[in-house]
Amino acid sequence: MEYTKLGHTNIKVSKICLGTMTFGEQNTKTEGHQQMDYAIDQGINFFDTAEMYAVPSSEENNGKTEDIIGSWFKARGKREQVVLATKITGPSANLKYVRDPLKFNREQIMQAIEGSLKRLQTDYVDLYQLHWPERKVNFFGKRGYVYDPNDQWEDNFHEILECMQDLVKAGKIRYFGISNETPWGLMHFLKVAEQHQLPRCVSIQNPYSLLNRTFEVGLAEICMREQAGLLAYSPMAFGLLSGKYHKGLDEETSRLNKYKRMSRYNGKNTRQAAFRYLEIAERHHLDMAQMALAFVNSRPFVTSTIIGATNLDQLKENVDSIYVELSSEVLKEIEEVHEDMPNPAP
Repeated sequence: MEYTKLGHTNIKVSKICLGTMTFGEQNTKTEGHQQMDYAIDQGINFFDTAEMYAVPSSEENNGKTEDIIGSWFKARGKREQVVLATKITGPSANLKYVRDPLKFNREQIMQAIEGSLKRLQTDYVDLYQLHWPERKVNFFGKRGYVYDPNDQWEDNFHEILECMQDLVKAGKIRYFGISNETPWGLMHFLKVAEQHQLPRCVSIQNPYSLLNRTFEVGLAEICMREQAGLLAYSPMAFGLLSGKYHKGLDEETSRLNKYKRMSRYNGKNTRQAAFRYLEIAERHHLDMAQMALAFVNSRPFVTSTIIGATNLDQLKENVDSIYVELSSEVLKEIEEVHEDMPNPAP
């Protein structure tokens, strides 16, 4: 396994991070424990979760992922071997069962962290992240920002960072990160932190894959220069970059078939681009999933690539991507497809 530093900290995290959002929905407690056991055995020391997981989120499975991770910590006694990241849920009219209201004010942040700590059966989390912005911006399948003059959001970055500082002082979190953010959001958090000597953002968790490289446009340079690295999620585009959908190897339980409302990876151009990447993999005798992950792993602004799997075979294949190095010819052909069909998945 390879390791990188988490932002400006001295914490070393594995280049592969175990994503857990399937625990409690597509994976049982036993299967979740097996995945965490395997991850630790392979040198993975970084687990990512969220208070609203499992996904797709529902009132019935809300918090189940953290419950499963907590039961694993209790059973295995390996909390100190894991750099643990979780998230506080952002505003959403459809998620009021998580908390109501869903705001990033002091009361809600304190309530959210206490709930996560209880479910995770731990006294602290290493990385506490805002799951998405409170203001109205483009995330979750939207490429471009459209200004909304009716957005009632008021700048509360200072209050958020003061809360994070208090949580650090209380020993309940170690570091602060953001997710599904824009370049302005990341830079504003960094500016406010510097102005008031408050906790500095150490990471940003955004989508990044062969089918969505929009992160490179405005955020990649910030990550490199400000030491706030990318935690890349959806690097497999919900499994589309495994090749199984093009080869007819998908099943009814495969994610894009089972959860059709998650449509951002189901478009015509997305499928066409994925097919062209499959052709590259086959031409160079590469496993497509490992090629897709190896590409993400190789980007200098990526701190860790978050992988998720619904069975151990998938997990093993994904973890082994860390040992795949793409040739200059493969990278050249990838760029040619990207030039022809840039960012087909929003």
